[in-house]
Amino acid sequence: MLIYIVEDDTDIRELETYALKNSGYEVKSFGESKSFFKACAEIKPQLVILDVMLPDFDGLSVLEKLRKDKSTKNIPVILVTAKSSEMDKVKGLDMGADDYLTKPFSVLELISRVRAILRRCTVEEKPETVELGGIVLDDSKHIVTSNGEQCSLTYKEYELLKYLLNNKGMALTRENIIINVWGYDFEGESRTVDMHITTLRQKLGECGNLIKTVRNVGYKAGE
Repeated sequence: MLIYIVEDDTDIRELETYALKNSGYEVKSFGESKSFFKACAEIKPQLVILDVMLPDFDGLSVLEKLRKDKSTKNIPVILVTAKSSEMDKVKGLDMGADDYLTKPFSVLELISRVRAILRRCTVEEKPETVELGGIVLDDSKHIVTSNGEQCSLTYKEYELLKYLLNNKGMALTRENIIINVWGYDFEGESRTVDMHITTLRQKLGECGNLIKTVRNVGYKAGE
């Protein structure tokens, strides 16, 4: 895992670099944005730790530039700053930062945040279009068709179908579906999954039978 650090404070930069290298990461550090962008053009990192206060180009502007560039827009970014106001945090997160660290912070907190972000962001890239029998899900257009007819799905029905199709052939438990479609904080009962499966099958028409019930487990898409 390659991590880029952009930090003008030499002591902090060296501390972050030492801590991350000791945790098994490959690290390159930069004191300003010019050399950082040059490095990004050559090799893309898996994560950027970005200080907000830089001598040549403020961190939020660096973040904005990263998010506007197609080749770097999906690189996770942790913002680091001495500023502690709620508005500063909100602004950074709204501009596309994945997490936020306020100075001073501990080395343990830094490593913990880095590991959490990388776990969350290191996922297998899924194709934009997924097909199963007569079902076609085009994620780039957010459209689902069943035997050529467009289906009008709710947001959760769409996310449920996408999750099933991306794991077609796999038996998925109700708990697993709840976690991945509704989120870890969802406190509803498994009956919610059953109800959404029922309406999803109805909306898919003849293709609804491609969503299989797995007895005493949950559901799967396809055989």
